Amino acid sequence: MKFLEDMLEKQYGIEIAQKIIEGYLAKRKTTLRINTIKSNKEEIKQKLDAKKIEYEEVKWSKEAIIIKNEDEKAIQKMDIYTNGEIYMQSLSSMLPPIILEPKEGTDILDMAAAPGGKTTQIAALTNNKAHITACEKNKIREERLKYNIDKQGASCVFIMQKDARFIDDFFSFDQILLDAPCSGSGTLDFNDNNIEKYFSKQLIDRSSSVQKTLLSKAIKLLKPGHEMVYSTCSILSCENEDIVAHSIKNENVEIVPIHFEGMEELPLLPTKIHGTLCVCPTDLYEGFFVAKIRKK
Repeated sequence: MKFLEDMLEKQYGIEIAQKIIEGYLAKRKTTLRINTIKSNKEEIKQKLDAKKIEYEEVKWSKEAIIIKNEDEKAIQKMDIYTNGEIYMQSLSSMLPPIILEPKEGTDILDMAAAPGGKTTQIAALTNNKAHITACEKNKIREERLKYNIDKQGASCVFIMQKDARFIDDFFSFDQILLDAPCSGSGTLDFNDNNIEKYFSKQLIDRSSSVQKTLLSKAIKLLKPGHEMVYSTCSILSCENEDIVAHSIKNENVEIVPIHFEGMEELPLLPTKIHGTLCVCPTDLYEGFFVAKIRKK
């Protein structure tokens, strides 16, 4: 992965690039999100205690749990998983819905929704009382999305099977989450010998082209004066800050600086745009970028 290491060194410098590579080599801990549509923290903690499962909480989310002494497979055998009382989700991917601050009674678009972790999190954050449109172009992924929405009891979600780039401009939304398809440069596992089969410079270039189009479409669909979140599981500026900067230059939008309680707990990387956030891959977090944007 010489080309990636060169890109990271150029963007972040040798010291930070080395820290990122250590994150790529680390074994990530199992994490989950409590689904407040079906359960609550106290109930889930009691059920974990009953199975002698050790866990810890995080400052920035009431719903996030880190499992200390079991792997994902063990948790998936429990009733709380089967019944949809929890959702297996990485900590980093819980950030975009929290930063979006979704409101009850609003029209919300999740532009690239499958498999549905963030969609169902938005439903839970709005007490299942928003009108959420979850967009997914791929039929198989759309079926997985539907399965997770049903399992999580997110009855406020309507699924649109469509390429989000071609959503009719007739639609307009109060809030939008664009968790854009990306190279996945924040989630790489350097212990995987097959990494070069699915990660390439071509994938990065292809992703940034689609991201630009999707963000432009999102801004068209967002009501003036309203806010959206752009996120990726990439840590490369060509998929993140460069995409956002392109929109700031060409569209009538501005950055809303991100700030929330417990944010200081995150292992953050430097970003080129003040107020955006990029998480460094570690044994606890995937690499992730988030920007909040307001349409003027």
